[in-house]
Amino acid sequence: MANPSRIQTYGMQQRSDRMDFYIRDKSARPALTSPHRHEYFQIQINLGGDTVQHIGGAIRPFPRNTLAFILPHRMHVIPHPDDGNFVLINFSQEFLLQHLQCDPMDLEDVSLAEAPELAPFRFQEHLDFVLDNAQFAEVTALLTLMRDADLTRQLGSVAILRGYLLQLIGKVCNLFEAQLLALSANKAERRGRRDAMSRVMEYIREHIADPAMTLTDAAAAAFLSPNYLTHLLRKETGSTFSELVLERRMRLARTHLMNSNKSLSHIAQICGFTDEAYFSRRFRKAHGLPPGQFRREQR
Repeated sequence: MANPSRIQTYGMQQRSDRMDFYIRDKSARPALTSPHRHEYFQIQINLGGDTVQHIGGAIRPFPRNTLAFILPHRMHVIPHPDDGNFVLINFSQEFLLQHLQCDPMDLEDVSLAEAPELAPFRFQEHLDFVLDNAQFAEVTALLTLMRDADLTRQLGSVAILRGYLLQLIGKVCNLFEAQLLALSANKAERRGRRDAMSRVMEYIREHIADPAMTLTDAAAAAFLSPNYLTHLLRKETGSTFSELVLERRMRLARTHLMNSNKSLSHIAQICGFTDEAYFSRRFRKAHGLPPGQFRREQR
């Protein structure tokens, strides 16, 4: 994986020729070769060259005749073989979901009844959308229609493009209906969020002694964008990242104060505080008394 601090989030203006809908093959623009995120939706279609896709915390096979559906702000990368061939479609949330006013961070909570076109995007980390040759031929026919309509845009072209896009997504939903509905019934996206939270908590535990631990690094370790992690923590815990880290540091400090004879300066260090004085101030603010008095009273 790339250095966490260098994982970039792209906007449509950086990776597309238009701000609403853009379709291209590998000849139009070099593929991104390191993990990244973007603010828009993306579909990748593998026309040839078996590979894998890294998406969120999962690694899924990505052979020929496979489609990948990528939500906004989801970290991912698909290493394309030199002799591979693919088509990529970028489009904005407004282009796909005209009827839905929703923060992109909350798309996984939208019901399938309200937006069935979100189904393959929501469950990409759990399912491989591999088509047989006949099914894939229908997809490539739609891609040809999309490219022709996009090249000769005129009045009505946007509606036509949206129709072709919905046909493609709808076809995949039809083909994988049973699996998608089962994943929805089992709340697979909730499992995905729990897994992401587990990765965040593991990162905090492993780096609790590092005063320089940041939201950005924790988000990268959990395969999330910093904005999404902030949103997820608020939704799942009601806390900010700083509040969560401080609570964990205070908990660890209490454990050492009650169950060890370590000095206050050593406890401050292993709990991620820059010095004993700062540790004492934060502990007093959290508990109403300094750590030394807390230790004496507990004993």
